[in-house]
Amino acid sequence: MSQVSAIASQPRSIRLSDKDNVVVAVDEIGQGAVINVPGANGVAANGRITKGHKMAISTIAKGAPILKFGQIIGFATQDILPGDWVHEHNTEMGEFERDYAFGAGARNEAPLPVAERATFQGYRRANGRSGTRNYIGILTSVNCSASVARFMAEAVTKSGILDQYPNIDGIIPFVHGTGCGMASKGEGFDILKRTQWGYATNPNLAGVLLVGLGCEVFQIHRMKEAYNIVESDTFRTMTIQDSGGTRKTIEAGVAAIKEMLPKANDVKRETISASELILALQCGGSDGYSGITANPALGAAVDLLVKHGGTGILSETPEIYGAEHLLTRRAVSRDVGEKLISRIKWWEEYAARNGGEMNNNPSPGNKAGGLTTILEKSLGAAAKGGTTNLTAVYEYAEPVTAKGFVFMDTPGYDPVSATGQVAGGANILCFTTGRGSAYGCKPTPSIKLATNTDMYKRMVEDMDINCGDVLDGVTIEEKGREIFELILRVASGEQSKSEQLGYGDNEFVPWQIGATM
Repeated sequence: MSQVSAIASQPRSIRLSDKDNVVVAVDEIGQGAVINVPGANGVAANGRITKGHKMAISTIAKGAPILKFGQIIGFATQDILPGDWVHEHNTEMGEFERDYAFGAGARNEAPLPVAERATFQGYRRANGRSGTRNYIGILTSVNCSASVARFMAEAVTKSGILDQYPNIDGIIPFVHGTGCGMASKGEGFDILKRTQWGYATNPNLAGVLLVGLGCEVFQIHRMKEAYNIVESDTFRTMTIQDSGGTRKTIEAGVAAIKEMLPKANDVKRETISASELILALQCGGSDGYSGITANPALGAAVDLLVKHGGTGILSETPEIYGAEHLLTRRAVSRDVGEKLISRIKWWEEYAARNGGEMNNNPSPGNKAGGLTTILEKSLGAAAKGGTTNLTAVYEYAEPVTAKGFVFMDTPGYDPVSATGQVAGGANILCFTTGRGSAYGCKPTPSIKLATNTDMYKRMVEDMDINCGDVLDGVTIEEKGREIFELILRVASGEQSKSEQLGYGDNEFVPWQIGATM
């Protein structure tokens, strides 16, 4: 149980667990200022402690563990005294054994009866899946066709024809920087193939045009064969070389899109169970408050969604590193837990062979916000996943078919991670941020959750919900309910702030693995 100091004349601080030997500064703690938290009464700061940063409340000997959230976030590189600032200058990550306890914390859970589940107003697709938006997408097989895709989208938009089709949210060119100069088989190729087909079948797209150059490694006809794709009035393909060059391809593409418009527009929102929502979970620009306010509040919203039969996707594997033992305890089977650990080990090997280390994350901005090690960041990031059972683990861009709380292996870089989740079928997304991330995600609306009130006020045009008021007494459960209700409204068509600002055209970033040849 976290404990916030309550005496108005003293700077507020928070102790997140009775086991912790540090507190987090809610307000700036000036040198000599005394905090008043149970278990740390009367400790005075030996120097200024910035908001979101940590202060020791007991002596931590050199080599001893530093505890936050009741978990190890690092080890002291020197003796740390009560009142000392705890950060990079006196903390290192270190190695220690983790008890995975596969499934030990899994519970017997069942969603609410169908009649009691929340609903939203969405689009029911012919294949039974449910969308929250109604876009037409132009996918590109290779970077060489990126400009043509953009030219097509611009031409259709500028023509004014979309005014005749009010149920269509827009035309999106999904361009990227790969598709050639890569191996024609293997892990990297498979990831791109899954990502492309995942976007083509995302329920937020009513129609898709796939455009290539013609001679690239990622051949369109190979993807069509792999997924048994037949062209239709809502799925078309073409290449620049076969179409006769740039101008002719643009003209053919615009014509193909215009042919899709009537059918794409012939939809109406209808009442759909919240069990059809697949929520992508992201955090970016995290700070020392992330694991205290927005992330656990989003976790409470995920618990509600799962209770109503829906799905939440936690990802960003490098950012749950060090907290994976908390997830394996919630796995519904040993196989599910071990699949998560196998992805963790893959990342350790991947980082090592590229000359990196897992503690390269947190970023400089994360550290400025009070996060010291990846262990600390991960413990806060994992809170986005709530408390329910872990029902499945997926590789990047694999179709998400399980209900409940699931995990998808992705990098921690937000656009790449979210691209994998959307390819997996996510039809809505929540994004927590402490430093202030500017991000949107067409075709999947992104809801931004601020971890602290100061940043929320600075960037109010970008932020949908302020979770900083958790530090002022709003409960995690109350904030989770607020988030859940906004998820339902945005799924029903209410625009998120990032949508109002026009974000999302440049955030399609498939994960690139392997050598560029």
